[in-house]
Amino acid sequence: MAAETDNATTGVLLSGGLDSSVLLGDLVRRGRPVQPFFIRSGLAWETCELEAVHRFLDAVAAPGLRPLVTLEMPLDDLYGNHWSLTGRDVPNATSPDEAVFLPGRNALLIVKAALWCQLHGINRLALGVLGTSPFTDAAGPFFEHFEAMLRLSGGQPVRLLRPFAAMNKRAVMELGRDLPLEHTFSCIAPVAGQHCGQCNKCAERMEAFRSIALNDPTIYHTTEKVLPAN
Repeated sequence: MAAETDNATTGVLLSGGLDSSVLLGDLVRRGRPVQPFFIRSGLAWETCELEAVHRFLDAVAAPGLRPLVTLEMPLDDLYGNHWSLTGRDVPNATSPDEAVFLPGRNALLIVKAALWCQLHGINRLALGVLGTSPFTDAAGPFFEHFEAMLRLSGGQPVRLLRPFAAMNKRAVMELGRDLPLEHTFSCIAPVAGQHCGQCNKCAERMEAFRSIALNDPTIYHTTEKVLPAN
């Protein structure tokens, strides 16, 4: 992960999942001041995510870690009956990564957190997007143009950082091996507050732990752990 050369506060978009939690946890353990953000949009799994965010932040608490800022970005008027809101027909473990694409997701997440940063004197915002992401809104050109748009919107510039842009999931998991990853949440179809064990994201989570031969501490609702086909 690229090191910052000063001690300015870094905003971090925190979803409660493995990647953003490792990003935040690594910054905190290196003594960097961090401002975490959670964007609440009304997604089906969001309550579980937010609970995980609070548990993870408690577990990595340090003097430089600021209190969580939760911002509202409701999507029901945009997404309508999309599976992410209804919880129906959620992409399962055998579905491709493209099946979990949420239209405009990164743009919607960034704009509110970045504007908060502008208003509060923070000049950088980090996201835990991987270099292996198949989505165009996780690639360099998207972030470069978004930075330019923020500059044109007025206020101080906000740099959009992608510390994991040259990393894959396995490398991120190695970086976070010693962090309290049991306090993260990755499921898009939770059952009774637990990971379902059958959705696309649960399969990805299982594979992430398996890739570094690390015991998976997750409690899955189903005892049959389904992994995607190789």
